[in-house]
This record gives sequence, structure tokens and C-alpha cells, in this order.
Amino acid sequence: MADRAYRAAPAGALRVEPLGELTAIFDRRSMQTHLVVAPMPEILAAMGAETCNAADLAARLAAAFDFDNADDVQPILAERLAELAAMGLVERA
Repeated sequence: MADRAYRAAPAGALRVEPLGELTAIFDRRSMQTHLVVAPMPEILAAMGAETCNAADLAARLAAAFDFDNADDVQPILAERLAELAAMGLVERA
């Protein structure tokens, strides 16, 4: 399967509030609040304004977190990106 590219929500579209182990993400566009756990907020933060795929995201997160091998996390990140897209927090590019 191809590594799909995704785009994060525009700046200001999401309000992210940590709540202990959970994080509330309010989407101003849909008026929905999503409760998520790590690594979802970290993924959104690492995406920034640029379009990225799981490989790009793995490289960005590897710079901030201690990964033994960024290639090992790519399939997991691809699944998390698809979940974020299903919630409407990111979209396919």
C-alpha cells in the first residue's frame, strides 16, 4: 500500500488542551471535541503546516523522541494518520 500524504488542519482550526493522560482537541470547523491519547497530539504537532506521509512523520518524530528505528514506526503512524483523517482532524493531500 502506498504511503498516503496528509495535511494538518489550518492554523487556528484546532484547540488542543492536555487533560492529564488525555488530550481534548476541539475542532472549530465541525464544533466537535475529540478525546485522544498519545501519540495523537504529538503527531498533530509534528505535522506542522506541511503535507507529510508516515515516513516524513517518522523522521520528524525520531528527531524529538528516541526511536531505535524510524522504519519500524511507519506502519503504526500510517494507521494513526488514517484514524486522524477519519476524525476529520487531518485530510488526505
